[in-house]
Amino acid sequence: MRTARVKLATRTAGFTESVIREMTRLNAIHGGINLAQGFPNFAAPQALKDAAKRAIDADINQYAITWGAKSLRDALSRTYVELYGMTVDPETMLTVTCGATEAMISTLLALVDPGDEVIVLEPFYENYGPDADIAGARPVYVPLRPPENVFDRDELYKAFGPRTKAIIVNTPNNPTGRVFTRDELSFIASLCIEHDVVAVTDEIYEHIRYEGEHIPMATLPGMAERTVTISGASKTFSVTGWRVGWIVAPPELTSGIRKVHDFVTVGAPAPLQEAVAVGLGLGRAYYDTLSTEYRKRRDLLVSALETAGFAPRRPEGAYYVLCDITPFGFDDDTAFARWLVSEVGVAGVPGSSFYSEPALGKHLVRFTFCKTHDVLAAAAERLLRTRELAEMRRAT
Repeated sequence: MRTARVKLATRTAGFTESVIREMTRLNAIHGGINLAQGFPNFAAPQALKDAAKRAIDADINQYAITWGAKSLRDALSRTYVELYGMTVDPETMLTVTCGATEAMISTLLALVDPGDEVIVLEPFYENYGPDADIAGARPVYVPLRPPENVFDRDELYKAFGPRTKAIIVNTPNNPTGRVFTRDELSFIASLCIEHDVVAVTDEIYEHIRYEGEHIPMATLPGMAERTVTISGASKTFSVTGWRVGWIVAPPELTSGIRKVHDFVTVGAPAPLQEAVAVGLGLGRAYYDTLSTEYRKRRDLLVSALETAGFAPRRPEGAYYVLCDITPFGFDDDTAFARWLVSEVGVAGVPGSSFYSEPALGKHLVRFTFCKTHDVLAAAAERLLRTRELAEMRRAT
């Protein structure tokens, strides 16, 4: 029998499977504490769970409208007006997706053609580069310079060119924890307007902030007609497995995005859309409490990391801490992350997975603090052994 020689598409050659989810797998093998993957280990608000049960009991179990249940789109429209003063037509400007992850790939597939360029600020959430590749675009990376993780304006200006179609902006940022300032966002907006470029903003952590304010790019002068705003329920309501996200875009962009979304996933889970609509009604008081509780978790983990000998940068938003691992004598972040979970019993994510060139992140590891206080305290106790075990490793 002749051996098959089927080759994979070349678009798959430039990226690997998720490093974040690989660390979760290794953590399970070693029985560690998972501070790698950003899913909370605590319950979603009771109001959401009750609403989901009611929806299922009411037999809302079939396809919703492809671009989202009317109840959720109406709730989102009200929310954007109340929080940001954004006018969002629920009929022509909203697409409900299977999480923000699907929202990003559907947006890029709708916006870019092969040969177009997409600017990505790095370090970046690991999906952005592969998403651009899948869409046939060439990602153009612009660094966020440590230790403050700010972009150099000249570098960003030079990244814009005749083939630039979009720029991806993630604020609050994963993995750095930066909350971009109005001045920074206004500079990006000015370049988008000058070069007729679309800003694709990942705002999934919009309600998890400790410093600064969340400023949707679409609210800046001249940007409403050239911004695609992506967010979702996963982080805000601690329901990462529900896969309910959304896209806000001007009607002419929404029409194209909806076509792609329809053929990629058809639609997000119908009963869970009804539940998220109820959750949005919890309003600003809920979001304020969310940030307050996450601040306590942040401070607990950052203090523990400092005591253990890491060099963390205190995040301004989101729920991750990026740390320098140089003090432990490792020159390979992947080797360190594997050693940490097997010997110390705590899982983090190698920093190289957030960069276009692995060498740029070889001195970094990312931890998440979306865990209960007892789990973070247990992780802190284990992390205290890192320096001792690293010294023993070097001595052998």
